[in-house]
Amino acid sequence: MWGGRFGGGPSALMREINASIGFDKRFWREDIAASKAHVAMLGAKGIVAAEDAETIAAGLDTIAGEYEAHGVPEDVALEDIHMHVEARLAELIGPVAGRLHTARSRNDQVATDFRLWVRAAIDEVDSSLAAFQRVLVARAEEHAESVMPGFTHLQAAQPVTLGHHLLAYYEMIRRDRSRFRDARARLNELPLGSAALAGTSFPLDRDATARALGFDRPTANSLDAVSDRDFALDYLMAATQCSLHLSRLAEELIIWASQPFGFVSLPDAFSTGSSIMPQKRNPDAAELVRGHAGRIAGAMTALTITMKGLPLAYSKDMQDDKPPVFEAHDLLMLSVQALAGMVEQTHFRSDRMRAAAEAGFATATDLADWLVRVAGIPFREAHHITGRAVKLAEEQGMGLAELELTALQEIDSRIDASIYDVLTVDASVRSRTSYGGTAPERVHEQVERARRDI
Repeated sequence: MWGGRFGGGPSALMREINASIGFDKRFWREDIAASKAHVAMLGAKGIVAAEDAETIAAGLDTIAGEYEAHGVPEDVALEDIHMHVEARLAELIGPVAGRLHTARSRNDQVATDFRLWVRAAIDEVDSSLAAFQRVLVARAEEHAESVMPGFTHLQAAQPVTLGHHLLAYYEMIRRDRSRFRDARARLNELPLGSAALAGTSFPLDRDATARALGFDRPTANSLDAVSDRDFALDYLMAATQCSLHLSRLAEELIIWASQPFGFVSLPDAFSTGSSIMPQKRNPDAAELVRGHAGRIAGAMTALTITMKGLPLAYSKDMQDDKPPVFEAHDLLMLSVQALAGMVEQTHFRSDRMRAAAEAGFATATDLADWLVRVAGIPFREAHHITGRAVKLAEEQGMGLAELELTALQEIDSRIDASIYDVLTVDASVRSRTSYGGTAPERVHEQVERARRDI
């Protein structure tokens, strides 16, 4: 390939460190698609004879069939997927295969292939995230009125509904999908035709190639086109943020499945047992989703550090751009699908959730709000009065709603019997009717909105 300049070949160690076929064979489909679009344009522009362009395209189709049936053979001497395709093409059609590389370099070739692969990966992730959202919405509708404790600092704070809680993750995934869509929009420019770094003297029709490959336009600067990996970083950063959201839900399922909580019973399909303790049901799928978030964030960090100090244009360091993206994508897809399966099949023990909500003085804020709204007391004073009521209930081992009216009036005489209208967990959640609140009627509205938007 480049031996004309060299008197001797590379050492075995150099061949090994230089070769990327072990991982970049993964986008053989993208390489062949880009090569077919390129040679079609070369033929249309008369840069390559039409007959040669047709022969090359037919040979590329033959290679695609071989790879589909048998996989990509690996020869480290050929370094990467691009040279594997070109070498096999030469075996099939002879010297005319060499015309395929007219007006392109491996620099713009790999940038194009990688963009095509990441674009398809984004579409795949988006589809899986949409399916996950549908699961969340379905379970949220099912539990629009199921009361549970809402937590801050992992302490019971205020009553919410389970449906409202699940829709919080719907919103996180909605933002994740928007980040992936933004990344897709930015990457959808064609590098092919930038050649090594300076462009080419051949009269290319880059717009035609862009259209053939589904890009919005060609890249505007050849130096940037071959050295840019923002699209890969965009993908990894979106994947990292998404994995953090998945990890948070996984952690909650792990906590909720523990015996002290007992909020959920996880499905057999996403749990494992113990080799020594027969009673165990371990939330391994959720724990692995939680763990994968660290590896995805690590992949993002790895490529960030690789790219941080590279001068223009291409450097061989950039060969290491693909493994982090491949690994992150595989882990993210596993995580999304596993968590969707868990949420879909998990049994939510709403009785235990309700009991926990009733046991933690979660309606204290409702008492304070009543004092402000009905008795006209400034909130800071109402907060103090409510704190005394909570302390009394705690001392007597009962909930706020169980306190006698006389006991409450000893704390503050302005309290009357209507206070009991707000001290139950059901009354509390029904009262939270502000837009985005936990009231069942609002949850049902958000479910309908979500179904329209997915």
